[in-house]
Amino acid sequence: MNGKRCVGTVAAAAAAVVAVSAPAGAEPAGLTYGTSTSVGVHNAYDKEKYPYFADALDSGAALLELDLWTNGFGRSWRVSHSNPIGNNSNCEGAANASELRTKDVNKDFAGCLADLKAWHDAHPGHRPVLLKVELKDGFNAKGGRGPAEFDALVRQKLGDAVYGPGDLTAGHGTLDEAVRAGGWPGRDALAGKFLFELIPGTVEENNPLDKLWTDVEYATHLKDLAAQGKLAQSVAFPAVHGAAAGDPRERYQDPALRPWFVVFDGDAATYLNGTIDTAWYDRRHYLLIMTDAHNVPPAIDATHPTEAQALARVGQLAAAHASFATADWYPLPSVLKTVVSRGA
Repeated sequence: MNGKRCVGTVAAAAAAVVAVSAPAGAEPAGLTYGTSTSVGVHNAYDKEKYPYFADALDSGAALLELDLWTNGFGRSWRVSHSNPIGNNSNCEGAANASELRTKDVNKDFAGCLADLKAWHDAHPGHRPVLLKVELKDGFNAKGGRGPAEFDALVRQKLGDAVYGPGDLTAGHGTLDEAVRAGGWPGRDALAGKFLFELIPGTVEENNPLDKLWTDVEYATHLKDLAAQGKLAQSVAFPAVHGAAAGDPRERYQDPALRPWFVVFDGDAATYLNGTIDTAWYDRRHYLLIMTDAHNVPPAIDATHPTEAQALARVGQLAAAHASFATADWYPLPSVLKTVVSRGA
């Protein structure tokens, strides 16, 4: 089945999800990271959704989004939706699990990473969690917040809890070669791991003076690290941002960058509007993140749909080959824990 075909009724899709879902918190047997569909939360650092970032991690969601700012008006990687000079987040910078939910919030990215490590240590073998990082205004290499500094900070805080590009390539020349040859590891093999996705930010994409977006800058970084035999230092997978027909990597003028993109991220309604063959991503074992899942016609509530409606929408996007369906369904932890077979 590809993205051009209808997926049946809402009730049938919900039944399909229930039939193949594992119990809450469990991983379905036999699925790989590339052959499964799971659920994510948009802007999981928002205190109105979760008082603490640990609450977002406890939700069961497979994808949690963070927004970062890097401009020279501050010294750190700030976490905020709209404040470019300060932090507005539920991250507290816990030094260990006993400090989770005990400290002041509004910490920066390093604080969020500290919370990830504290939670990780308290939950050995936890589900793989993808951290989707939107760099609102892009990297700032001149200010000490470029790709290399991003890698160093994440490695410093999380160490081998990160599954990065160097792990996926495993002797292959590029990420594309690796996933097309062997796909992604089994979900059980990724237990206890964090993965990072990078997308260009809304400010960056609308800044006519910004000629080097996050996706190109980090893909170039990966290509250069691979040439130096240092790909193991990297921590993130750059995503091609925006749903488009054909191979969206053709937008990159340098063909040498294209094999470093195996993650694609865009609007769910666009992916399902009949113009895009979403099975193309599945056949090549690429990850496909469909955002604003609630807006696929017929639209459902962005935050408070019924459980049946949300499960049906997850089933619909899974059938259309999504790897992740994301929305603001934080009030529905039973839905956030859902993991189903991709393309079924």
